Amino acid sequence: MKLLLDTQTFLWWMSGSSRLSRGAREAISDSGNQVLFSVASAWEIAIKRNLGKLRAPDNLAGAIEAESFDLLGIDLPHIEALDGLAHHHRDPFDRMLIAQALVERATLVSGDAIFQRYGAVILW
Repeated sequence: MKLLLDTQTFLWWMSGSSRLSRGAREAISDSGNQVLFSVASAWEIAIKRNLGKLRAPDNLAGAIEAESFDLLGIDLPHIEALDGLAHHHRDPFDRMLIAQALVERATLVSGDAIFQRYGAVILW
C-alpha cells in the first residue's frame, strides 16, 4: 500500500506520541508499505517552527532517510488537482496533501476527518 503521511501524523510518528492511532502506527511500520513524506509537509514544518508554533526534528532530510520514507515533491499534476478541489478545508498545506494523495492514488494517513469529504482514501 502507498501511504502519504499528513504533517501531524509525521510529527507524532517521529516523537512516538500516543496520539497516533494504532492502525496508523501499524501501517507506517509495515515494511511492505511505501511511506511518502511530502515536501508540502516539510514546508509547513519549516514555517511553523520558524514562528515558534511547533517542535520538529531539526534535520528533516536525515529523519526521512532514517525512516526510509520516500520524499514526494510537488509537481504540476498535484497543482492542477489542487485547483479543482472544493473548499471544505482552508489549510493550504492540507489541501496540497489531499491533492497529492488523489493524484498519487495514495492512502492519506490522517486523523483529520474533513479529508474524507474530498474522496481521498484515509487511514487512521
